[in-house]
Amino acid sequence: MTTTLVKPPVPGEREAGRRAASVLVLASFEARQLALQIPVVLFGLVYLVYVGYQLLGRDEGMDDYPVLHDVDRATQGGPMLLCVALLACVHRAAVLNRRRGLEEQLSVVVVSPARRTLAHVLSVVPFAVGVALLVGVQFGRAALRPGAAGHGSLAELAVAPLTVLLCGAVGALLARLLPYAAAPVLFVIALVAVLTLAGGVTGGVHGVQWLWPAVEETGATPVPGELLGRPAGWHALYLAGLTVLAAGVAVMVAGGRTRLLQGVTAVALAATVLGVNGQTPGPSAAFQATRKAEADHPAKYQTCVARGMSRYCAYPDWAGWTADWAGVERRVRAEAGGAAATARLTVRQHIQEITDLTTDGAMTTGSARSTVTVGTQWGGNRVPEFAVGVARVLVAHDERATLDMCDARGVTTMWLALATDPTPEATFRRLRIDDSLTGPAAVLTPDGGSMGVSAQTTEVVRELFRAPHDTIAARVKAHWAELTSSRTTAAEAARLLGVRVPQGPEDCGNG
Repeated sequence: MTTTLVKPPVPGEREAGRRAASVLVLASFEARQLALQIPVVLFGLVYLVYVGYQLLGRDEGMDDYPVLHDVDRATQGGPMLLCVALLACVHRAAVLNRRRGLEEQLSVVVVSPARRTLAHVLSVVPFAVGVALLVGVQFGRAALRPGAAGHGSLAELAVAPLTVLLCGAVGALLARLLPYAAAPVLFVIALVAVLTLAGGVTGGVHGVQWLWPAVEETGATPVPGELLGRPAGWHALYLAGLTVLAAGVAVMVAGGRTRLLQGVTAVALAATVLGVNGQTPGPSAAFQATRKAEADHPAKYQTCVARGMSRYCAYPDWAGWTADWAGVERRVRAEAGGAAATARLTVRQHIQEITDLTTDGAMTTGSARSTVTVGTQWGGNRVPEFAVGVARVLVAHDERATLDMCDARGVTTMWLALATDPTPEATFRRLRIDDSLTGPAAVLTPDGGSMGVSAQTTEVVRELFRAPHDTIAARVKAHWAELTSSRTTAAEAARLLGVRVPQGPEDCGNG
């Protein structure tokens, strides 16, 4: 017979376990109550609709080619209204006992005011987990697309759930410091006003804007990930430290005095200060010089691959797109005649001049012959724009020589670019800045600029799209020399190609 001796639990450990269990039970109850509050339900549904739209919506086909270091920070702003609702509802729940005069009665039960406060802080954890799951779904869907480029950041993805936790902690803290119904609304208004005023007074200093939980900085076209200059790691540390600091202070105000609580609060304060210090400095002069160097001299920072008769040079984040560029280039080249059919081209990626991540700057492009510019977006209108870029280099050998083509070259360029497009007239309309199919206009190009086409060119191109493809293709190749000469007019091009000749003088659009 074997006797097993079981060490009885230490009374202090048993009591600590009961206290922890009581906090978790109360936190679970408060979380269920939060989920029934009208503001939380309303703004939770708004957030779900927003995420659903992001997942199911289309952006001219460009969502098939997402840039992941833009996708991660685009997840931050969505749950902000839900966060404000949670702050207000946690505050209301935490002051409810005081408003009903129950503080004295509840003080005799096992759950002390400090632990009740901690339970209110923890009541938002399920909402933070839910937001984290939705953020993961948003990013995961983008990352699994075959055309995804770049790399995401865990620190950027952590901002949304950390903001939810922060709002819960701040709501509990406000309940202890300002137990009034209007306190959450006044606090949010005051916070927005102070940060806005501080940003205005300091001229939009980098460190001031980063005091706000979500700093998306969207609006500009994508740039290489190493040129973002965002202190994402420091900002995540700042949010995490501030959350724990607010929770610790709230529990201490409610009567918590344990050494563990004091130590955790002190560490949280140090982490918050460290995060603020790390995220405050803006991009250094050396970093700005690196940005300029990569924009002005992209060849030094790119990897090139040969595909067919052309060479494709891209920044590392976009190396996977070269096959898509090559497919368009081959399609356009197949319609060309003369030496252009076998010409060796270089397709080189360019980025904008980077001042910040919220506004588009001018794209820095070279003037090398037989070089085609491509940007950092793909899909939708970017595909026919690139086709126009390839066509104009095949026709004129130089991108800058085709800004205004009041001659046959404009006709030839648009034919090469759109001859095999499934809907050439509709695509031609989308490429024109005026969204029309009559008169002179500017046609969008992949370098971020435009190419002027005349009213006669527009008319001839429309006639070509309506004629049998094989017939026009044969005539383009047979008369290639005349069709790529600046001395040949659009009207003469129409005669050579056997379509109706336009009337009136040439009238170019503005490039």
